[in-house]
Amino acid sequence: MDFLNTTFYGNSIRDWGIAALVGLVTLVALRFIIRVLVKQLAALSERTETGWDDLVSGILRKTKLVFIVVVAIFVASLVLTLPSEVGQLLTSVTVIALLAQGGIWATAAISFWLDRYRKRQAPEDRAAVTTVTAMGFVGKLVLWSVVLLLALENLGVDVTTLVAGLGVGGIAVALAVQNVLSDLFASLSIVLDKPFVIGDFLVIDSYLGTVEHIGIKTTRLRSLSGEELIFSNTDLLGSRIRNYGRMSERRVVFTVGVTYETPREKLEKIPQIIQQAVEAQDGTRFDRSHFMKFGDFSLDFETVYYVQVPDYKTYMDIQQAINLQLCARFEEDGIAFAYPTQTLYVSKEQS
Repeated sequence: MDFLNTTFYGNSIRDWGIAALVGLVTLVALRFIIRVLVKQLAALSERTETGWDDLVSGILRKTKLVFIVVVAIFVASLVLTLPSEVGQLLTSVTVIALLAQGGIWATAAISFWLDRYRKRQAPEDRAAVTTVTAMGFVGKLVLWSVVLLLALENLGVDVTTLVAGLGVGGIAVALAVQNVLSDLFASLSIVLDKPFVIGDFLVIDSYLGTVEHIGIKTTRLRSLSGEELIFSNTDLLGSRIRNYGRMSERRVVFTVGVTYETPREKLEKIPQIIQQAVEAQDGTRFDRSHFMKFGDFSLDFETVYYVQVPDYKTYMDIQQAINLQLCARFEEDGIAFAYPTQTLYVSKEQS
């Protein structure tokens, strides 16, 4: 028993053993409680429609083992008699661990809310989804800035002086990362002005695709052939963008050419035939059809109509149906489509 009374760093072996036992029990108890709560909340979420149980369950899943270990060590240290410097160090480490874990929990809550909002609002308001995503990033940035400042203050750093120093040094940093800041402000401009949102189909120079992600530095599009297109936000706003996602209806212009041998009576019927072919399709609005010009090898008729939905596949289906109907009507009326031909007149000189 004399061994248990042996003093080691100001505490007996017995006290050290009790402290180790207290720390171990605390560690096991905290992990057990968290696992039970997560399991119970997961089972509850399957029976309810509210999201609070999912939120709390998701937050608890983000609890780090390092945080639990630090808490267990701090609780164990309360059993011991430690120098004031060591006690202050353990307190500071525990507070910093608590701040970091609190930041992780808050980040998980923000992410949960953003995901829930995106799933609920994406089909109805894609612009709001883009705005909220940017606000989520700003919220996380502010959150971790506060956590960092509180942690530094807990370590004895003069935060006021530090912030003032950062204000002066921020000018040099801004010059060093001006390209990144330019993209950042361009991202904020996209979020606030909303020239496009997630889901819009864009044509940028010779590139085209659907917006999948609007980030702080880049915007990503998915092209028709499947590859991902990545644009710098600054370059993107400096480009000429054609946004087909904002198109309420599609204006279509097409030309039909017939041969020069077509009689005048049949030429007069062609605009009416084209109009009937267009109006026979659902979701179209006929505008005009005219004998436009005398071409090099054809008599050309220009037609304009509107497809009342912006979908490209729907437009192609309608145009195909119009073309097939024109082929059938022209065949019935004996009207021939023109194709490139050339007539040579040969004159034979008599000797």
